[in-house]
Amino acid sequence: MLDKHQKNIATFIHLSTFSRFVIPFGNFLGPIILWITNKDKSEFIDAHGKQAINFQISILLYAIILGTLTIPFFVFKLFSGIDFIDFNGFHFDFHSASPLLFVGGFLGVLAVIGFIIELVLIVVASLKARDGEYYQYPLTINFLK
Repeated sequence: MLDKHQKNIATFIHLSTFSRFVIPFGNFLGPIILWITNKDKSEFIDAHGKQAINFQISILLYAIILGTLTIPFFVFKLFSGIDFIDFNGFHFDFHSASPLLFVGGFLGVLAVIGFIIELVLIVVASLKARDGEYYQYPLTINFLK
């Protein structure tokens, strides 16, 4: 039977990923520290710790892939010149914009949507842990089993 302490630790493992907004690499350090210090106390804590860490590693991998795809589009556009912006009147002329800029912009929007989905999934996982339920993040690569 799960006690409140185990549920709280599992919840804090997920919520500790938000420490990245204060501490560099806090989204890895927080869950790893909480998981390592408490994984032997409960199978429930061990499972949630592995899920949180696997999810953060997967998100990092997806961000690297998306960044690798996005950056060349903006670099190619910069080398061809930013000729579609009129800085005096701050006017955008999309008729002369490169298709590369639209593809890069689409990938950037995709990254923002992915970030919002990541935040929602972390909150959902935290709520499931609080309620004593197991949770598996979608599209997560299981590095730790």
